Amino acid sequence: MRLRTASRVALATGLVLSAAACASSNSGSGGASADGKVSITVGCMPPTTQAGPRANWIADVAAFEKLNPNITVKGDDSNPCDDPATFNAKLASGKMDDVFYTYFTDGANVVASGQAADIQQYASQIHGLSDIQPALTNIYKQGGTASGDLYGIPKGNYSLGLVYSKTLFQKAGLDPNKPPTTWDEVEADAIAISKLGNGDVGYADYSAANTGGWHFTAELYSRGGTMVTPDGKSAAFDDANGLAVLQFLHKMRFTDNVMGAKQGLQYNDLLQMMASGKLGMYVGDPVTLTTIHDQYNVSYDDMAVGPMPGQAATLVGGDGYMFNKKDTPAQIQAGIKWINYEFLTSGQGLNFNYPRRAEQKEPVGLPEPDLWTGATAAADAAAMAKYANMPVANFATYVAALPSMKLLVEPPQAQALYAQGDKAMDAVLTDPNADPQKLLDTFKAAANSILANAQQ
Repeated sequence: MRLRTASRVALATGLVLSAAACASSNSGSGGASADGKVSITVGCMPPTTQAGPRANWIADVAAFEKLNPNITVKGDDSNPCDDPATFNAKLASGKMDDVFYTYFTDGANVVASGQAADIQQYASQIHGLSDIQPALTNIYKQGGTASGDLYGIPKGNYSLGLVYSKTLFQKAGLDPNKPPTTWDEVEADAIAISKLGNGDVGYADYSAANTGGWHFTAELYSRGGTMVTPDGKSAAFDDANGLAVLQFLHKMRFTDNVMGAKQGLQYNDLLQMMASGKLGMYVGDPVTLTTIHDQYNVSYDDMAVGPMPGQAATLVGGDGYMFNKKDTPAQIQAGIKWINYEFLTSGQGLNFNYPRRAEQKEPVGLPEPDLWTGATAAADAAAMAKYANMPVANFATYVAALPSMKLLVEPPQAQALYAQGDKAMDAVLTDPNADPQKLLDTFKAAANSILANAQQ
């Protein structure tokens, strides 16, 4: 659900962008020829509106092709990379790229559609696969479990936590290096911040443009709940955990009076409130700090991210690549080589070329993409630390908590469910007489209808 922001990289002018590096979406264009050469189309090449990342992509393709002269990479710069309005139609028609981009929420549907190639026999060629977080690789496995065959490769993810103002924590007499780790502690700290006066809001939350349902889901996960049954056919949130989410917010809004009068908030609203210096806490992920820093000139020293309160689980989102079922074995292996080079090797590629990112004044030090565990994670963290241009200590509690938390993806039919969740979230934040249980029941009925229709 997290909204994507355009890159803020500024490169020197004069770089010529090769049209040959861009191709329209069309699979099956280049199996291995008699001389062993192979061509692949790859989705999600940065568009022309993102000059910096696009230039880096083109440079990386050139370097990769020099190392692998038998492989030609043709980038597909369709934007957005994964358009929900057209994705399923393209999938069904077989018009996906040879190596096509997906959100995590697409994984299970693509596998079930039969339109993706089974790449299990090539798994040993994937760089650091054993150290990629199992919860992420399972998204691209048959049945979503570790025992299933592999159909895709994750390349990045984000995990929600608690963004907070170190400045307001200090003013309120709270330890800015010890964010709350339970919802009760969030409430206590929000009360302390709101008591500062001057219009300071202790805690704020979303309730519009599908962001309310998104945060309901995240907060439900953090309490040990789940949105749908294991088969994805029925709502499962109308229980003590779901009720606790709504009751807590209603209490914070109308009993504690720590959430401010303005409601109906959506994505950018909380970022703007944090940038104003008037908001203490909100649920979000580390990259929102970059947006606040870049767009509103707020120092990274003033903000930090702690773990998702409750620490039972957190909502993750992310993306990866899958392979068209029409691909030849040579195309699959070439695609894996490209993904290894561009997305899975610390020190190179779009995300992990830390010297280049630092030189181009891209943020270095964010705990995203959070792909790896074990030795690979440790080595990447050490490499990143050498070029960090932000205070990495401000993410320490967030990073420390993640390994022990369940990482849960968004539910099926996420956007439709979120739209209904907005209604419940808005009601508990605007109506002092709202009945959380009735709101939950109404939400459940709407969710069951959405899920039933999706099965037809």
